[in-house]
Amino acid sequence: MKFDAAVLRSHESRFAVEEVLLHSGPADGEILVKIAGCGMCGTDLAVRRSAGRSPLPAVLGHEGAGVVADTGGPHTGLSNGDHVVLSFDSCGHCRSCMGAAPAYCDSFGSLNLFGGRKKNAARFTDAAGGGLAPRWFGQSSFAAYAVVPARNAVRVDPSLPIELLGPLGCGFLTGAGAVFNSFGAGPGDTIAVFGAGAVGLAAVMAATASGAVTVAVDRHPERLALAERFGAAPLHAASPDLPGRIRQLTDGGAHYALDTTGSASLINDALRSLRPTGHLGLVARLRTALPLEPGALDRGRRISHICEGDAVPGLLIPRLSALWQAGLFPFDELIRTYPLTDINEAERDCEAGRVVKPVMIP
Repeated sequence: MKFDAAVLRSHESRFAVEEVLLHSGPADGEILVKIAGCGMCGTDLAVRRSAGRSPLPAVLGHEGAGVVADTGGPHTGLSNGDHVVLSFDSCGHCRSCMGAAPAYCDSFGSLNLFGGRKKNAARFTDAAGGGLAPRWFGQSSFAAYAVVPARNAVRVDPSLPIELLGPLGCGFLTGAGAVFNSFGAGPGDTIAVFGAGAVGLAAVMAATASGAVTVAVDRHPERLALAERFGAAPLHAASPDLPGRIRQLTDGGAHYALDTTGSASLINDALRSLRPTGHLGLVARLRTALPLEPGALDRGRRISHICEGDAVPGLLIPRLSALWQAGLFPFDELIRTYPLTDINEAERDCEAGRVVKPVMIP
């Protein structure tokens, strides 16, 4: 079958919407999904800085959602017409996957970032027959269709706006999962969120839904205004004595802090804003060594990396959609939709901070 997709051919080039070919349908354990919408995530754009580790040319996109058009057999557990949100790929049989921690799958890097599943990779080409990299995050959903492992897909209520749900599979899942899963935050807890982008604002919404007191730190007034609307006390990142201000707002220090910025100075501020035994979670990939200031980890404070919100997508995605239906997780307020043909405009707006979460509509 032939359909349009946004192809990235080099680290410096723009996306080009081209006709691509799928030479065979879903194999055993796979489904074919007609994409209704796909979020643009910072990880997609980070391919430009991957130093060649992520193979090109490729169809990116890993926050897809749509309707099942075909299945590789009844054992997939899905049927034609099912509405699904797509999430990250995992092997399903390593110790982490078997232990309900698929984000820490032994094959996470190879399956999602560095080449995808090699089996049947040659079935996906450009119009001239040239090879495209195997599926990005098990999806490659900047396209009209995507073939994905059925274990990546989570069935959702067909009454929901399927074109908007894709970011629940990664960005919003990561921020909310950090609060619900990694921190286990509840009423009376205090959380400081550093960076009010898609992940950080999802964390703010989840913290508010859980009854926690939240402080949001960012440099952009419009992002701080959003955080305040979602229940956080806003605090500019350039505020004097930022850790002291947070400790004051959280009655002695935050129980938890989430850094989405990757900034060494803000990470140290986050640690110093914690109360004793507090936990700082990092979600951004660090590009340089992280120097820690003396005393930053004193008194039982700890720091860890959080991948995909420590989530089992099949559990957390329905929870987030139910919270949205209850008016407690208004993620749709962060979304601006673009036709797939305007993907380069969406990237520019994303990089410039003019939009929190772009969603491509094929």
